[in-house]
Amino acid sequence: MQLVSGIELMQDAAQRNYAIGAFSAHTGEMIQGILEAAEEERSPVLIQIGQRAIRNSGFAGLIHNIEFFGKRTNVPVIIHLDHGKSYEQAIAAIQAGCTSVMYDGSHHPLETNISHTKDVVRAAHAVGVAVEAELGKIAGVEDDLSVDEQDAYYTDPAQALEFYQATQVDSLAVAIGSAHGLYKQTPKLDTDRLNTISRQLGIPIVLHGGSGIPDDQIRLAIQHGIRKINVDTELRAAYTEGVREAVETYGSAYDVYPFAHQGMQRMKEIVKQKIRVFGSNGKA
Repeated sequence: MQLVSGIELMQDAAQRNYAIGAFSAHTGEMIQGILEAAEEERSPVLIQIGQRAIRNSGFAGLIHNIEFFGKRTNVPVIIHLDHGKSYEQAIAAIQAGCTSVMYDGSHHPLETNISHTKDVVRAAHAVGVAVEAELGKIAGVEDDLSVDEQDAYYTDPAQALEFYQATQVDSLAVAIGSAHGLYKQTPKLDTDRLNTISRQLGIPIVLHGGSGIPDDQIRLAIQHGIRKINVDTELRAAYTEGVREAVETYGSAYDVYPFAHQGMQRMKEIVKQKIRVFGSNGKA
């Protein structure tokens, strides 16, 4: 495994016009499947650890699994803290081995978000770690954060520029029509807004809620500056379906291995599909 800086890999994605798949990992089997998929597709990959995963599996244990299964791969890997909730958690993530952290202050007023993000950036940049922030409110449920549709709002380009100039973050997650979780209807990304933000800031832009967005919209978003795409719900759904299938087939055997293995294999196929859509295959 080539553990790399989020700054370095994002720059490569911008230069070669692809997006990095940011795949949420909740168990050791999911980590194994993500890394195997990246290796088979010869793709750089970002494994992100969110609040639910930290609560259920423990941060140190997940990092250990990434390091263990990473010994079998030879592709660039970013270990990323997703939706970090405080300065203290960002520092703990860096000390644990993350090469990229997100501080999510989008639920705060702009001035507070800027102030907190600047603190994280100052500490992270001192040790070469990338920082992602978020501006705007993306609908849906993500770990401990829940935003109703009526409370969601798109990222304002002028505010985005002000935010970037004040914080000097390495990437910015924007609200342009995606949502966390499953979509009730086909989403429509605001690529005009995305294009404006991307051109003004000149830094990698991040798309959260990447599960369920049509492939043609994903490819268009990449053309307009998206360099990191978060995928979580589709992975958990595929893993769960794989486990259910294995229970139906092997349930009477009392052998737990087929359950986890089939769940991992189903999830792994989704990761490979996403890598191809994002254009990162063959970029390692």
